[in-house]
Amino acid sequence: MIELGRKDYHKALPLLHQVKINTMFAEAVLGQHISGSVYVDSNENPRAFYVVHPYGMSLLFGKSGNASFTRSLYDYITSTCRHQVEWLQVDPAGEWSEVIDSIVTSYNCDLEKQGLTSEVFDGKKILRNTRVNFIFSRDAYMEAKQNFAIHDASVIRTTKEQFLAQTGSVIPRFFWRDEEHFAQDGVGYTLLLDGEIASTSFSSCRSVKQLEIGIQTADAHQGKGYGLIVCSALIEYCLEHGLEPVWACRLENEASYYLAQKLGFQPSVTLPYYRLLA
Repeated sequence: MIELGRKDYHKALPLLHQVKINTMFAEAVLGQHISGSVYVDSNENPRAFYVVHPYGMSLLFGKSGNASFTRSLYDYITSTCRHQVEWLQVDPAGEWSEVIDSIVTSYNCDLEKQGLTSEVFDGKKILRNTRVNFIFSRDAYMEAKQNFAIHDASVIRTTKEQFLAQTGSVIPRFFWRDEEHFAQDGVGYTLLLDGEIASTSFSSCRSVKQLEIGIQTADAHQGKGYGLIVCSALIEYCLEHGLEPVWACRLENEASYYLAQKLGFQPSVTLPYYRLLA
């Protein structure tokens, strides 16, 4: 695959705008709000695009049919040399879904023929999970809000210090260049218990009209409803500022899947979500 120079990222936007799933992470890269990588089938007239967000999410869209690009795509997908696990989405309305399914099936079949133990095989195979996009219903949220439990916990606007201090797998500093960038263009709400960060909901991506919600609750505080509290605070911010809240997660992430629905989000689209090995 050919890496596209940043000055040419705009070439991907017309086709990206035709993709009818949540593409905010890819837009963040293409808009150069955060660093990432973009691979194409041609520098001069690209028709296929592979966008990689630094958090480890990627999106493939555009036209198939370039044999050289497809071969290099096979090498990339089946490689274990990347520095972190990558989660690949493919435009479900495009031409690539069958190609990727064929690559994954072929790779996993070849792996199975090696006679590996089930444990080793499970660790090396490419997994095909399911990604769920939700649509927000203001009416459903306002109705659900009436039944939210009342807590006296302290919820504050996420500070630069909390941006740097929070730990976990889904935290603001994985989605913003630094604390200054987050303070200027992002937003979050943090629930504190005895001065400790218990849960934070934050904008993982933001555009003029939409804000995608990220959520992290510390292990010691899970199952207590804190995620609902901080996400509600962020949704209120969205409603006050004319932004559409956006939610997406793996179907297998039951906590996120059901939390979304408690907040007025309704499942709208499901698509394959491939785990590519590091």
